Amino acid sequence: MTDTAGIRFAYGFGPAHPPVPVRRLLNDLKKPDDMVSRFPVMTTSQALREGQAFRKAGKAAQAGDAAAQARYETLRMSLRNAVTSGLRSSVARMLDTQAPLRERLVWFWADHFTAAPDNLVLRAGAVSYVDEAIRPYVTGYFADMLKAVVRQPAMLSYLDQAVSFGPASPLAARTGRGLNENFARELLELHTMGAGSGYTQQDVRAAAELLTGLTVNPKTGFVFRPAGAQPGAETVLGRSYGSDKRARPGDIDAFLDDLAARPETARHIARKLAVHFVADTPPGSLVADLAESYSASGGNLMAVTRTLAEHPQTASAPLRKVRQPLEFIVSALRAFGLTGAQISTLPARDMRRMLVRPLAQMGQPFMRPPGPDGWPEAPSHWITPQGLAARISWSRALTGRLEDSVSDPRQFLEQVLPGIAGPDLRFAVPAAETRAEGITMVLVSSEFNRR
Repeated sequence: MTDTAGIRFAYGFGPAHPPVPVRRLLNDLKKPDDMVSRFPVMTTSQALREGQAFRKAGKAAQAGDAAAQARYETLRMSLRNAVTSGLRSSVARMLDTQAPLRERLVWFWADHFTAAPDNLVLRAGAVSYVDEAIRPYVTGYFADMLKAVVRQPAMLSYLDQAVSFGPASPLAARTGRGLNENFARELLELHTMGAGSGYTQQDVRAAAELLTGLTVNPKTGFVFRPAGAQPGAETVLGRSYGSDKRARPGDIDAFLDDLAARPETARHIARKLAVHFVADTPPGSLVADLAESYSASGGNLMAVTRTLAEHPQTASAPLRKVRQPLEFIVSALRAFGLTGAQISTLPARDMRRMLVRPLAQMGQPFMRPPGPDGWPEAPSHWITPQGLAARISWSRALTGRLEDSVSDPRQFLEQVLPGIAGPDLRFAVPAAETRAEGITMVLVSSEFNRR
């Protein structure tokens, strides 16, 4: 029987990626992570610098400076192209990584902490948000990831925290702006405790007042401004944070540490992991064991990941989840044996045709989820007439480009779905009229689209 861990926890099989046991995937997490250096993206600081120059050129262009207009257009294109470059690097990393489970975890947690600001500058640094706030912590402690996320300009801007001021703060009096509860509400509802877990509207407001002071400087990024913080202590979930003295970011860190340690947070995260990697309705005992692992380890995500991957109910669960579009595309590229180096040299035109537009057509434009709760998990969201047609069209186009790398569709089937393909697919692939049709059948099959 084929070990399916490489499908559930990685990106499937291909010429250089045969089935491996789950312990191998876990052990690979100990390897150094060199993906950021091998396939770099525009960092947040670089995006902010370009953004500053972009705004300066825009003002000069409005004043009639023709040279500034040219600089403005050049910088605008650079910032826009950074998003496409981020997708290119992300796919290259998924293909070349020696630790595919790490990449899967990176994007699970990036979705958990969704940040998709409309601001052009922060969009340019979208992948660097993941690199800076998510990637370093996927095998560390959840509390550390949480504290990194709340210091990211992308998150603070996306959920309006950058324009939230304590109602009694000096900045509120000077600017006329007041409190915004968006970030506090999502912090409790999505990022930590979960909806219906016992917090109240009073807790949301107190948390929002506590978080004031966290903001974004368009030139330098994250800053903590005491002048924008609500004076005095705040009581959230029965605990008091801060004092009548000058507001400090350490008070917020204490709150975040407490949130991370709560049993409601353990249960919420346990269920999200089980739903994403195992089943839309996961076994209750699996969720309970994951929550126990989280609490017993103090929120150590490596411990929780190991419990998830090695759990008997994970191993026995059928592959019923649907590969989301980005994962589907990467798995198909991997099936053909493509490498990160090949993807990283794709011209912009081919990037748009091969990755950017197809992802949007399949319903998952890169790093543009429909809301702060991230991408839906339900298969019905992904396997729609339009989404399925887009998968079929893309698979045909990819096969047309790469079919010469496959000598026999039957061999391709056994390499990509060893011991997994059902009898109908095993009959249909050899019976296909052309080699391209046989290969395409594999990619659009229900077996290939599941994980």
